[in-house]
Amino acid sequence: MEKQDTRLLSPAAQEALRRRVMAAIEQDRLTPAEAARRFGVSRQSIYNWKGKVETGGQGGLKSRKRGPRHVSRLAPHAAATTVRLITDRCPDQLKLPYALWTREAVQALIKRRFGVEVSVWTVGRYLKRWGLTPQKPVRRAFERDPVAVQRWLDTEYPAIAAAAKRDKAEIHWGDEMGLRSDHQTGTSYSLKGRTPVIPGTGQRFRCNMISTVTNRGRLAFMVYKQRFTAAVFLRFLRRLVRHAKGKMLYLIVDGHPVHRSAAVKRWLEKHASSIRMFWLPAYSPDLNPDELLNQDVKSNALGRQRPHDVKEMVDSVRSYLWQTQRRPEIVRAYFREEHVRYAA
Repeated sequence: MEKQDTRLLSPAAQEALRRRVMAAIEQDRLTPAEAARRFGVSRQSIYNWKGKVETGGQGGLKSRKRGPRHVSRLAPHAAATTVRLITDRCPDQLKLPYALWTREAVQALIKRRFGVEVSVWTVGRYLKRWGLTPQKPVRRAFERDPVAVQRWLDTEYPAIAAAAKRDKAEIHWGDEMGLRSDHQTGTSYSLKGRTPVIPGTGQRFRCNMISTVTNRGRLAFMVYKQRFTAAVFLRFLRRLVRHAKGKMLYLIVDGHPVHRSAAVKRWLEKHASSIRMFWLPAYSPDLNPDELLNQDVKSNALGRQRPHDVKEMVDSVRSYLWQTQRRPEIVRAYFREEHVRYAA
């Protein structure tokens, strides 16, 4: 049989040929020379296949990816430096004309820092190899004080937790948020290039919500329509104390002006035997587990619904919160998120 150039065969056909040749040598007791004549391949190829079977078994006959091996144009130390800069800094901090790390931003960083020009497609392969994926960033205020945050984590909150244990108090994490009828969450399938249209009311209406959660799975809430004021907050605090049934409460909230108002301070002084209030560091919503409840409600009780009026929106939010109240494991799960795990 005339010899064939097996390089012209597909990888699957090459692998099948190798397996047929090895099976014939083993079953028909053919010599490499006889097998070479029968199948039209070179004896050297057969000797190579035999060696692969002897060292790696039948897996040695599998086809490998064709083409040249990829060699990175970035030296290992340059790649490590690039990853460190991407994870530790924002592009504008490195005086690059970008706000987020995109492939174009990384491309510009590599060129400026190491003088290496690569395409955006090569940058994409680098990012995948380095374990970097595109993710929605978390916004963090410039005014945030990292020293105060670390002091809260290392000193202030542990002291609050110790005092709560001593007083047999229950620690509640509280927050407020507004809900708007035009809030939209999630995606919907449609033909490519044709944006789906979701019908809904053109009117804008809103309601507000105040809530507290505990790491034991307890949820307390109040949905209201008026503006958040000291009177509204005090109404919620009275409910919270009443439902505690004599148990001491430690309430942790942010520095909203209502929380620090004179009326609230006077009420807290009068009810010091029932409730104490503490304040999180400024501009640190990520430290509050109740923020995760807010996101949950916005996404699932409102963002995927289409309320026709404010009553329907309020009823939907209350119904979702009542369901969550009856499932304390959901509330406890909020405390497993990385930024609030310290409070679990």
